[in-house]
Amino acid sequence: MRTMRVNWLPLLLLALLPTLTTAAQGPDAPELEQENLRGTITPQREWWDLRHYDLAVRVDIEKRTIAGTNTVRFQTLKPGRQLQIDLQPPLELTAARFNNQQLTFSRKGNVCLIDLPSELPAGESCELILEYEGQPTESRNPPWSGGFSWQKDSSGKPFVATSCQGIGASIWWPCKDHGYDEPEEGADIRLTVPAGLVAVSNGRLIKRTAEPATETETFHWRVTNPINNYSINANIGDYVNFGEKIQAECGPLDLEYWVLREQLAVAKEHFREAKRTIEAFEYWFGPYPFPEDSYKLVEVPYLGMEHQSSVTYGNGYRNGYRGRDLSGTGVGMKFDFIIVHESGHEWFGNNISMKDAADMWIHESFTNYSENLFVEYHFTQQEAEDYVIGCRKLVRNDSPIIGEYGLNRSGSGDMYYKGGNMLHTLRHMLNDTPRWREILRGLNREFRHQTVTTEQIEQYLARETGLELAKFFDQYLRGTEIPVFEYQVDGDQVTYRFTKVVDGFCIPLRVAINGQEVTLRPTGERQVYQASGPISTIEVNRNFYVLSEAVKF
Repeated sequence: MRTMRVNWLPLLLLALLPTLTTAAQGPDAPELEQENLRGTITPQREWWDLRHYDLAVRVDIEKRTIAGTNTVRFQTLKPGRQLQIDLQPPLELTAARFNNQQLTFSRKGNVCLIDLPSELPAGESCELILEYEGQPTESRNPPWSGGFSWQKDSSGKPFVATSCQGIGASIWWPCKDHGYDEPEEGADIRLTVPAGLVAVSNGRLIKRTAEPATETETFHWRVTNPINNYSINANIGDYVNFGEKIQAECGPLDLEYWVLREQLAVAKEHFREAKRTIEAFEYWFGPYPFPEDSYKLVEVPYLGMEHQSSVTYGNGYRNGYRGRDLSGTGVGMKFDFIIVHESGHEWFGNNISMKDAADMWIHESFTNYSENLFVEYHFTQQEAEDYVIGCRKLVRNDSPIIGEYGLNRSGSGDMYYKGGNMLHTLRHMLNDTPRWREILRGLNREFRHQTVTTEQIEQYLARETGLELAKFFDQYLRGTEIPVFEYQVDGDQVTYRFTKVVDGFCIPLRVAINGQEVTLRPTGERQVYQASGPISTIEVNRNFYVLSEAVKF
């Protein structure tokens, strides 16, 4: 997710990149312990399965404090007595209750270890009530640094929002803060805010209750589908709303738009992009995954984020990425980057979610790739190719796309543009657009509402394409080199090979020789292609993310 000065490449490479926990140097022992507690399925996490969150938060905007409760409904998978609940300082857990009993708990940095009165057997359905309060971390650079954004609109009214991808939802509410376990039965979110303001969250608005004695109002939102923690959000402002119902592939779908009062007129015009986006992505990826919870665009005081059924928007009601074309081709100005990219996450990131932060590419590579699929659907295939290929200049090849497991560490920001080009290459290796579309749709069917691993995605793509992809993914996900197709022409023969590749790397590469396209299968070893006459030109199909170089062997 993510002003740029003349040299804006480094920031663009972080576009929409969640806050990473990787340090330039190795962490010391206490820091590593915290990373392990945050990123590992610890014994205090593995024995119980999340079923539902009921989060109630009272927001004091004047003091910039919050206080609330979270009722965690869970089921025991095996016997256990101690639970890990994550809550980051300076917020404090003030009480924990189970079966009307006050529980004891200890704190270890960002983690609270809660002791039950006795060991629970497997198969129990339980509720844990957590109370907490404090002054939450303020985000200094949302959405890349997590926390609350305490802003004002042009009329001086409060304009407040949360964002927490990467750093975790525990920066503003107590939860089981690991991607592997989502509440299968969804969540209720109750936000109490000063009277005169509106609070918007995920799912559907169930009820709003005025509290004259405290001059506040409570907005009760409900999500019925599984949801990852960082997708749950709170947005507070002088909101007005409008919407439409469309006939989508998933059936009737409510599109809701919550915007500042002062932006209502421009939003009614600009948010037509949402309907076009849903149409394109349903074509490529299958039905919208959360029709029960509706689709929303919510204006916020930062760039935007993929909060499930509550996509946040702050791109200034203009096309491009903050008015710029990331690809440098002009194509990026044909659509609103934030609406398209963040809505793409409804399929990749929210419908299909990573178990471990190291596999963030599953969210970001597919969603980056969705941008050029949007272009192809609404414009032309040529422009779509121009766009994704134009973004290659943003790739840094600084470190692998896959991060470190068990530490809440995402990989390189190349998961966006390099990852998108990797998938574009795979499509052209298959060279069968109808089949490719069905593979993408099948991916969202097979892993619907699930948390997954890289291994599962790799195996699915290999099975469905019929291609050997182990070395392909090693090259692009786990390495930092771009394959180089080296060739030497000698009359009617061309000698060729790949360099800068992992051992065993081989893909079906389409190459135009004298204008006639042929499929070669280069490896690290030299091979020879015999043409029917003298070779004058060789050109690798531009849709393959490889470099080419004429050499002398």
